Amino acid sequence: MKSLETKTGYPKAFFFTGASLLVSVVVYLIGGVKLISDLFGFFYPAYMSFKAIDTPQESDNTQWLTYWVVFSVFSIVESCAMFITNFIPFYFFIKIAFFLYLYHPKFNGASLIYQQIRPFILPYLDMAKTQKKVN
Repeated sequence: MKSLETKTGYPKAFFFTGASLLVSVVVYLIGGVKLISDLFGFFYPAYMSFKAIDTPQESDNTQWLTYWVVFSVFSIVESCAMFITNFIPFYFFIKIAFFLYLYHPKFNGASLIYQQIRPFILPYLDMAKTQKKVN
C-alpha cells in the first residue's frame, strides 16, 4: 500500500475509499439494499459471537445469544410479512437502524425486545419439554 502511495502520489485513504465504494456498489448490484441490510445484521454480530465464545465472561455469551434469538424471530416475521414491508418507504434503512439498536452496547435492544417476546415463546418451550418427558 505504501509503494502504491509513493508511486501515484495519492494518500492510501484515497485507495481505501475507492475500494470500499467499489465493493459497496458490487454488493448493491448483486443483491440490492436487502442484501446490504442482511449482511449488516449478520457479519458484525457473527464476528462478536465468535469472539464471545472464546472469552470466560458469560455476559457477552448471553448478549449475543439473545441477539440471535431476536434476529431469528425478526427474520421469520419479516419473511411472513414481506408483502407489507414492500410498501414501507426506506424499509431496509429502517431495518439497518433496527439491527444497530439490537446489538449496539449502548442500547442493548436485543435484551429489551427478548423480554417482550419471551412470554409468547416460553409456553411453547414448556409444552415441548412436557411432550418430551411423555415420549
